[in-house]
Amino acid sequence: MTGTGLLRGIRTTPRRKVLISGASIAGPALAFWLNRYGFAVTVVEKAAALRGGGYPVDVRGTALEVVRRMGILPRLRDAHIDLRRLIFLDGDGSEVASVSPHTVTGGVAGRDLEVRRGDLADALHAAVRDDVEFLFNDSVDTLDQSSGHGVDVTFRGGGRRTFDMVVGADGLHSRTRELLFGPEERFHRYLGYCFAGFTMPNTFGLSHELTMWNVPGLAAALYAVGDGDDVHAFLNFAHPEPPYDAFRNPEAQRDLVAAVFADAGWEVPGMLAALRDADDLFFDGVSQIRMPRWSSGRVALVGDAAYAPSFLTGQGSSLALVGAYMLAGSLADRDHAAGFAAYEHSTRDFVTMNQDQVREGDAALFPTTARALEQRNHMLRGLSAMPSTEGRPAHSALTLPEFMPVT
Repeated sequence: MTGTGLLRGIRTTPRRKVLISGASIAGPALAFWLNRYGFAVTVVEKAAALRGGGYPVDVRGTALEVVRRMGILPRLRDAHIDLRRLIFLDGDGSEVASVSPHTVTGGVAGRDLEVRRGDLADALHAAVRDDVEFLFNDSVDTLDQSSGHGVDVTFRGGGRRTFDMVVGADGLHSRTRELLFGPEERFHRYLGYCFAGFTMPNTFGLSHELTMWNVPGLAAALYAVGDGDDVHAFLNFAHPEPPYDAFRNPEAQRDLVAAVFADAGWEVPGMLAALRDADDLFFDGVSQIRMPRWSSGRVALVGDAAYAPSFLTGQGSSLALVGAYMLAGSLADRDHAAGFAAYEHSTRDFVTMNQDQVREGDAALFPTTARALEQRNHMLRGLSAMPSTEGRPAHSALTLPEFMPVT
């Protein structure tokens, strides 16, 4: 950290100190805006460094205005993935439909962005790294608000510090949320699917396209984000209950996926072979986080930690960016109690609209019955090949307010 940009004129009161747990999307975005509003910000991240690469994420609607105000929109436009088509295949590998991505995602061609998650994280970090403190390879162990005058934090690395506020931006399986509100199961809404994602060699000749194979309850997809040597592979399957035993056991994850897809056709056998050797496997249930409130005392949550919408909505990163902007602005001229209340009041309807785009077991791209698959295929055949010019209303349902002037 450098001192550049930290001093904003003569202050008569000490700068409020905020700890943010998590340095992926919501955390650095929140750090950027809190720093602009005069807070002294520390970001702690359990990983040893920023995670590069990663699967593609979308920035749409209201979130585009957030990144424009941050000054990183040109950088993200340069990193934009030009996905040109989605190809859907039947169980025998024959083509069902080839459509423009935006007709399926509800995005707007030429306006909305799709970038690698690592590129978005890099852009956010670069925008704030000289103005806030980053602590990598560490994490929050305990939180104690009993003094009434701040939050006493113990770190896994052994350090102890006190902050005026703490914000959990530590994702779907948030440690901060667990410390504050209890077990994840209280807020976890499982949507009836699991998925495995990994990279594998692009031996298929794919370029700027996603090809998806479906049978009832199973889906396999190969996503080539460019002309590179690798593709992102995804295996998605319906599963009535969350496989809790597999969530923290990579070998159990591989075994479960292999068993579920054992009789699948198309390119799935080769994908399963690649899965066995993949060193970047990401496995999880398709789920949301739904909470009655996003704060307690001097600790609040933002992004997936508070309101993960699931990847089926494509809105996780956008909600994180908008939530970070709204939380920081709500705190700019308020104490923690009033600021957290204003954040929730102004942001919850937007979050709920986006979460409600998908409900348990009804994901259009992953039908679980033969009838639903045929209805999905009929819908795809009828889609216009023309790009969408109107995004989904939920993506832009919040108009960003102007908070205190940024200096």
